[in-house]
Amino acid sequence: VQLQAYGGGLVQAGASLRLSCVAVDRALSSYTMSWFRQAPGKERDFVATVGRWSGSSAYYAESVKGRFTISRDSAKNTVYLQMNSLKPEDTAVYYCAARSPYKTSIIATDPGDYDYWGQGTLVTVSS
Repeated sequence: VQLQAYGGGLVQAGASLRLSCVAVDRALSSYTMSWFRQAPGKERDFVATVGRWSGSSAYYAESVKGRFTISRDSAKNTVYLQMNSLKPEDTAVYYCAARSPYKTSIIATDPGDYDYWGQGTLVTVSS
């Protein structure tokens, strides 16, 4: 699966951004999809995940709960991360990731649980 993430940028604290992750070679409907982020000098951290197919189930890291929303649009083969009320501590490279449909459907929050990764998009939030 080839994933392309985009939508990052430089914004001020309190602003919003929407990240997109599109698959260019196959349908994403059967894949559990997630967003992770990695700040300079830090490990890659889980941000949010959305379940397969309809995407009715979602799970978030405590640090973004209530501010970020993950969703998927099967018609556009795209997963989104709507980020509101951004804070300087949200500054990081954001990566989308896909978990193989042949693996069990769980709330997977470890980067090792994922099989395919996008190239990352940088989000910078100034104070």
